[in-house]
Amino acid sequence: MSYVRLSEIPRTISFRTALMFLALFGCSFFALFGYIYWQTTGYLISEVDTALHREVDRQTAQEPALRRTEILKHTEQDPEGRLPYTLFDSAGTTIAGALSTLPTFSAYDKPAEFFWDKANGHDRPIRYLVHKLDDGSTLLIGQDIHDIREFDELLVNALVSGGSLLIVVGLLGAIALGVSARRRLDVLSRSIKIIVEGDLSGRLPTRGNNDDIDRIAGVVNGMLDALERLMSEVKGVCDDIAHDLRTPLTRLIAGLERAQRRSLTQKEYASAIDTAIEDAKGLMQTFRALLRISEIEGSARRSNFTLVGFNQICADAVELFEPLADERGMSLVFKPCEGVDTVMGDSQLLFDAVCNLIDNAIKFSPDGSDVEVTVSADSNNCGISIRDPGPGIPEEEREAVFRRLYRSESSRHTPGNGLGLSMVSAVARLHDMSLQVHDARPGCRVDLIGKAQNA
Repeated sequence: MSYVRLSEIPRTISFRTALMFLALFGCSFFALFGYIYWQTTGYLISEVDTALHREVDRQTAQEPALRRTEILKHTEQDPEGRLPYTLFDSAGTTIAGALSTLPTFSAYDKPAEFFWDKANGHDRPIRYLVHKLDDGSTLLIGQDIHDIREFDELLVNALVSGGSLLIVVGLLGAIALGVSARRRLDVLSRSIKIIVEGDLSGRLPTRGNNDDIDRIAGVVNGMLDALERLMSEVKGVCDDIAHDLRTPLTRLIAGLERAQRRSLTQKEYASAIDTAIEDAKGLMQTFRALLRISEIEGSARRSNFTLVGFNQICADAVELFEPLADERGMSLVFKPCEGVDTVMGDSQLLFDAVCNLIDNAIKFSPDGSDVEVTVSADSNNCGISIRDPGPGIPEEEREAVFRRLYRSESSRHTPGNGLGLSMVSAVARLHDMSLQVHDARPGCRVDLIGKAQNA
């Protein structure tokens, strides 16, 4: 089990992203709660103010004697002073009511607040309204707003406790995300370290949910597949060079040494030199083909892609190889397609690839047989199939034949350098095409399939 240090968590993107969303959600929470608090308290206070104005209007409409009597009766019925109505004379002396002194106020008929210090020692918040009567006396209508203030305090406490809980839960969630992300990155780092140390068969683990890390791991795994294939090809090329080029080099050196040791006539010297030149040209042709494959795999010609037609390419290739087929009594049968035969690509490279496939088909087919070149298409793909009645390719060698300089034992004595199918494979990869080998029963069928493009 892997452990993650707390100091590593803040450096993870998941933790920082979670903190960012926590901050955004926290700000939204406090803004929403503040708005609710402001609207609620404002509504309650406005209701109190409306009630005070309504009561002032009612008291003002009464006769002075009746007003005084009603205030005295109201004071007796309200011993707790929840609605402290009080009538003062022009000098501020209490005539009737619960208050003994007139509180300080800024203006008549304007709501204000003060704390009423009762005899029991408890301060009560009072919201009141002072009105000047026609007879010179002053009327104070008040209402205890202790419950409203308690409600305000409950809202503030709920805001603080809810905000604190939000922050704590958010931080715990961010830490959990950071730990999960760190552990997953540690797994990826260990896998990459194993690959760097030489195990090219290793791959980055994925969860199958196609998230960001899975997508990156998928791209990296694809890159590792290509690297493993290239390394395998390099190793195979080295082995094949050592195996296939050793014989012509040995023959070249032996011929030159014989010519050096023996006393040869001028004609024999010329023959030895001609033989050496032919061997050297064969070696140069092999290395030239290797360089061409490297150029193709470097995608240097991708910028030259245009719409090309498979029908035209195959027709030109068949026309080029018809004389060679005629020499061996063979027939090249070309079957064009009726649908969309265009793909994006380099016409010269695709022509070279088709020529290599036809050349192989003729080379390994018996005299007097038929080689079929077929172009087929559907709504999405367009492909070329080349079928020959030759010995075919064993299933276990169908991947290896695309390796540079690879030659099976059955074809080792056939003229060639083992680079034709390697060049075709490089062209297919450059064009993002599929290259497949199938059993034609008898013979072999090679399919080159690309994505169809409307002209």
